[in-house]
Amino acid sequence: MPSLRVLREFAPADVERITRLVDAVEAATGITPLDDDAWTGLHDTTGRDTGIALDADHTDDNRGDNPTGDDLLAYAHLAQHHPGEWSISLAVRPDNSAVPGPRAELLRAALDHIGAVGGGRVTLWVHGASADDDALARAAGLEPDRELRQLRVPLPRPEPVVWPEGVTVRPFRVDEDEAAWVRVNNRAFAGHPEQGGWTVDMLQAREAEDWFDPEGLLLAFDGGGLAGSCWTKVHPPRPPHEPVALGEIYVIGADPDRHGTGLGRALTAGGLASLADRGITTGMLFVDAANDAAVGLYTRLGFTTHRVDRSYTITLVTT
Repeated sequence: MPSLRVLREFAPADVERITRLVDAVEAATGITPLDDDAWTGLHDTTGRDTGIALDADHTDDNRGDNPTGDDLLAYAHLAQHHPGEWSISLAVRPDNSAVPGPRAELLRAALDHIGAVGGGRVTLWVHGASADDDALARAAGLEPDRELRQLRVPLPRPEPVVWPEGVTVRPFRVDEDEAAWVRVNNRAFAGHPEQGGWTVDMLQAREAEDWFDPEGLLLAFDGGGLAGSCWTKVHPPRPPHEPVALGEIYVIGADPDRHGTGLGRALTAGGLASLADRGITTGMLFVDAANDAAVGLYTRLGFTTHRVDRSYTITLVTT
């Protein structure tokens, strides 16, 4: 019988099994069910995050070291961004993904665990969401919250990058620019549940990831210091769904004092040009569907919708 197991620490064998499960989901669907925050949490040693594994044949040794990983039916990653702020990501083995049982059981276990450790605002993210995902969330008591659109654009773009007068641009310098980037990012995303409230430690955790390239993080300066940034990320090809590499505008933000100067458009165009210079032929980004200004900007730059992700939320109060 399937059994649930809470992972408060992530042993290498656990990470390997989860990775194999996620790779299987991506091979079947073309979508990675865990985001970068979850992957960072899997390698974190501070105990920030929690995992819940649904095993097909649990041996009660608490090690999770099945050599094939085939007994891992599903996995939930519970990331705690800040006290009282949680996000859940679900990965279900492809041959079980059409069956509501494992997903519903795993989601209920995740919510029960968060409630037991203090509760708070919980967000479930589903990439490539469907009506079935809406029903799953509704049955667990979650309400629709946000909709993210994945937009794509062919590269290179025909128009040159035009920076506002007085702006200079250079790549990020490790061990020099962290504090300034965090300050401007947190001003740009004040109140944002995921992108706001970064710390230098959180940024340095991303710097330790294999994909991080400081040349892909452009910083724009004016007379007042750091004005904004465009952080890009290259995703390697993953055939058959993604036969060529994708270049993502990973995080883009301008200090609120610079709004209305054209810096946001220039940062976007500059990031896309940086990707094209590295041989990338398709640019990609995520935008909140409710952000009309950003959607309009990206549409004018030639982006079109490729995929829709949704979040669902609930606030758990312990008594």
